[in-house]
Amino acid sequence: MAEYTDMFLEELVRTGVIEESQAADVMDEHERTGKPSREVAEEMGLITEDQGLDLIAQLLGAERVDLEHMSVPAETIQSVPGSVARMYSAMPVAVEGNSITLAVADLVTPEVSDEIAFVLSKDILFAVASQTAIANAISRYYGSEDESMKDMISSLEDELEGAGELMASGAKSEDLASVEAAANSRPVVRFVNLVLYQAVQDRASDIHFEPFEDEFKIRYRVDGALYEMAPPPRHLALPVTSRLKVISGLNIAERRVPQDGRIQLPVAGRMIDFRVSTLPTQFGESVVLRVLDRSTVSLDLENIGMPDDIYQYFGEDIAKPNGIVVVTGPTGSGKTTTLYSALRRLNTVEHKLLTAEEPVEYEIDGIVQVPIHEAIGVTFARVLRAFLRQDPDIIMVGEIRDIETSEIAIQASLTGHLVFSTLHTNDAAGAVTRLIDMGVEPFLIASTLEAVLGQRLVRTICNNCKTEYQPTPDLLQQLGLTEQQVGGRPFYYGAGCSYCNQTGYKGRRGIYEYLRIKDPIRDLISQRKPTLVIRDKAVELGMRTLREDGIRCILDGYTTVEEVLKYT
Repeated sequence: MAEYTDMFLEELVRTGVIEESQAADVMDEHERTGKPSREVAEEMGLITEDQGLDLIAQLLGAERVDLEHMSVPAETIQSVPGSVARMYSAMPVAVEGNSITLAVADLVTPEVSDEIAFVLSKDILFAVASQTAIANAISRYYGSEDESMKDMISSLEDELEGAGELMASGAKSEDLASVEAAANSRPVVRFVNLVLYQAVQDRASDIHFEPFEDEFKIRYRVDGALYEMAPPPRHLALPVTSRLKVISGLNIAERRVPQDGRIQLPVAGRMIDFRVSTLPTQFGESVVLRVLDRSTVSLDLENIGMPDDIYQYFGEDIAKPNGIVVVTGPTGSGKTTTLYSALRRLNTVEHKLLTAEEPVEYEIDGIVQVPIHEAIGVTFARVLRAFLRQDPDIIMVGEIRDIETSEIAIQASLTGHLVFSTLHTNDAAGAVTRLIDMGVEPFLIASTLEAVLGQRLVRTICNNCKTEYQPTPDLLQQLGLTEQQVGGRPFYYGAGCSYCNQTGYKGRRGIYEYLRIKDPIRDLISQRKPTLVIRDKAVELGMRTLREDGIRCILDGYTTVEEVLKYT
């Protein structure tokens, strides 16, 4: 998509509307958020909406249309399914013979244009309208999203029945041509697009495609919990997984070994990245997509929800010239996001930043990012050794998992580098004992470790159905609180509504504990004291535990008692 974005910005620079430095700022923001450059330039106040749309129309060789005041005939609406209009953020405005005119708000790449033409089996022409007008028209003509989802699945089932022979031959056959034909058939392309669109709309972090003996399950992970969508017919498993492998550049003939790939797709008007992982199982390949939606992930340190005191301490510690800063927590607790936020803050011209990751989750301009490939011997330890010959200032190691990696990280810190990494431990104090268990000398840990941030993500209560109640004495006892400490403040829970899918939760926030390695702690580390002793000393020196920070979130009305008890 980038070269088409460039075309838009180049034209603005060529006509003297904006300067080259401003175009570079727009490009940076476009790459960071996935938003179209037209939208970014408008938000920055560099152009008006009319200027942006006029230029898009000029570059597409299309006319502008006024969707607010035009009426679109029923046969035109019927020629484009609602899911396709929503997925590509394109509103049909006219049909003539075998060609259809779609109103769009941004430039469309030839690949996307070809895909729409294929899905609709029509020639495509474009008109231009504002994003708001397109969204309003889609809602007006296609009804609510839930209805269109149900209609879409039922109409797809009819199409899939019609393509039954092709699907059945593709599903059973080892013949690659049949599998490929089934994977690239219209119903399957549309079905996969619909699933990806729905996942992005629901803010899912992962999509699971799981084949079992008698069914094919599709589940979304939203705010850390899994939800199942209406299962498609079992014979779709192979065509759907093959389609996912085709668009992520994987080998569809190879079904015996795990594979990893990436997809970058425009979904509802913005670019979304998906990380793809396949796993051969007894009944076919299980595929999991990690959704990397840059517009919903804030990589700014001030926006990730740290309490003020921890935000200040963390900011001071990552500004040090050398030392090791470790972030700990289980998988999916937001460790990588925290480290990326720290790197973004330090990503200035005078700093050379290197990262070793498995895999690279977010690409950040100005940072040299290296993916780890254990299979070909590109391990954390090997990459870290090479890093030291690349004259870096700051190094991030995705994870310290063995003595070799930890020793090189310590070596890097001792030779004047700042090192960030993660560890899988239950709390901040546990990171110290974990390093000692790996075989690192305690005096080395004591002299290089600057801070350990322990974190978890808890679901936040849906604001739409937030309900207050008075906690019982038993509940307070479970949390270790007295009635005096609560001071009559109400607790909250989510009653469940359509806005939060009846879960009572919408979104997540972090809870944190921050262990600063001060001299009394360094002495305990050198003496090989157990985790509990280090933790007690840290609390005595002012550290709030994860449980205490969770209780603060309960009293402030952000989350529920159940969430805090589950994660701390």
